[in-house]
Amino acid sequence: MNRLNRNINRDDKEAWFEEIMDQYGDRLTKLSYNYTKDWNLAEDIVQEVFITCYKEYENLDGIVSFQAWIFRITINRCKDLLKSSFFKRVFINSSFLTMSKTTEPSPEMTALKKSEEVLLSECVLALPVKYREVITLYYYEELSIQEISEILKMNGNTIKTRLNRARQKLKALMERRR
Repeated sequence: MNRLNRNINRDDKEAWFEEIMDQYGDRLTKLSYNYTKDWNLAEDIVQEVFITCYKEYENLDGIVSFQAWIFRITINRCKDLLKSSFFKRVFINSSFLTMSKTTEPSPEMTALKKSEEVLLSECVLALPVKYREVITLYYYEELSIQEISEILKMNGNTIKTRLNRARQKLKALMERRR
């Protein structure tokens, strides 16, 4: 397994589990958020992913790239949720969500909105999923084209094309919002 269990006793399942939660927790939550645009859903998905990891502990030797495996599980869970009729009924069509949103941003959000990073993040989240995922994996997770290709199970040239189109769309979005 890549980088993960070198300094940890393979017999200590609990220590291994804590290490993967520390190493991947925030990254997977951010990745999930890029799909769901809801922190609570993203955290729920990551919990499910970690449960899967815990259950698959005995089969880890068969996994070539742990990082690609855990990212793939996370992406699949996100896509499954987005396709589910429950999500469409409850989250997209819910009038509760529109009522629960306040029109005034919190003081923290007001301060953050001033930075370029927030503008960039908002523009990335505005991209269609197929472009958002390649931008997120390439720039935020710093994965290579080949690694992204393995995770998304797509041809490397398709990844490059999507990345170029995503950059163009992102540039246009940022220019419009300035």
